[in-house]
Amino acid sequence: MSQKFETLAIHAGCPQEPVTGAVNIPIFQTSTYGQSGPGEHRGFEYSRTRNPTRDALEANLAALEGARHGMAFGSGCAATDAIMHCLSQGDHVVSADDVYGGTFRLFDKVHRRHGLDFTFVPAADPDAYARAVNERTKLIWLETPTNPLLSIVDIEAVTKMAKARNIPVVVDNTFATPYLQQPISMGATLVVHSVTKYLGGHSDVVGGAVLTSDDEWFQRVSFVQNAAGAVPGPMDCFLTLRGIKTLAVRMDRHVENARAIAGFLASNAAVESVIYPGLEGHPQHAIAMRQMRAPGAMISFVVRGGLEAARRLLRGLEVFTLAESLGGVESLIEHPAIMTHASIPKEMRLARGIGDGLIRISVGIEHIDDLRADLEAGLLRAAS
Repeated sequence: MSQKFETLAIHAGCPQEPVTGAVNIPIFQTSTYGQSGPGEHRGFEYSRTRNPTRDALEANLAALEGARHGMAFGSGCAATDAIMHCLSQGDHVVSADDVYGGTFRLFDKVHRRHGLDFTFVPAADPDAYARAVNERTKLIWLETPTNPLLSIVDIEAVTKMAKARNIPVVVDNTFATPYLQQPISMGATLVVHSVTKYLGGHSDVVGGAVLTSDDEWFQRVSFVQNAAGAVPGPMDCFLTLRGIKTLAVRMDRHVENARAIAGFLASNAAVESVIYPGLEGHPQHAIAMRQMRAPGAMISFVVRGGLEAARRLLRGLEVFTLAESLGGVESLIEHPAIMTHASIPKEMRLARGIGDGLIRISVGIEHIDDLRADLEAGLLRAAS
């Protein structure tokens, strides 16, 4: 029977435990498994390779993304790194320019040293990806909505171009989650998540995932997963599965609050500009509405007065927590130039629009009145 997303989030990959009937997958806190004879086992040899709790998470994530295969990792960066390890020296990657600072650091400071070549192009310009492709291009890397400028990449336009050239496309779907956007249905070969964010949803676990329906890529990435060993422990997998069960209801509330906060910020005199795909003034609003169920719960805005105004705003907030990361039930706020994107050279940050007045917020599920009042007080401090 075909099941809806909300049902899959609770049940996919998690049948009742056969011995006791437990409705939650147990935490198989073991490093190894007994064998009846040399090489004679029940599918489990060592927990770096397979663990039943991780199996459940991988099956669950694959079902949510509409993929055949799921692979869980110890962090989102580990998931990204595993895909890069499937490439060879001299290979070329075309990437959106506005990506998470950790992704840029991994590409530019780690894998470039090991012989991969990267070209960063304007994220929202589909033609830019085609222009950057050359005979050595082996991968196109998208992130949509992007971090922190919330540009929207037209996934179908890029994957159509890439398919004609036999180039796989990866989409970092962390900001959208599979509840709001499913890139594989739009032609992507691989999907990446930092499950630390909305999927876990409670700021209590770090993890990553790669999802695909391509059997060859599954073999390549899963080989690296086992060989390099950057896998999550069973407790992390259990916590992520617990968070995923409420993903749909959480995202509905996240989005409801974000729409209200975006409108509030857009009408505040202390705010120079608001970046949110749900606003009609967003340059890719129409694309976002076409390829996403809803515009998400991440908002970036520019406060008038630059860095000092931003500091005044960020100090003294009572409901929003000044912290890196995103996607938890609590609202978080941060300064990209100093915090999440500090690894990007200043001139490059400024060229992309990551200035000293830019602030990024992850809108949580608290009462909207409290969120609005907290930001209003902060904006009054910023304007003083």
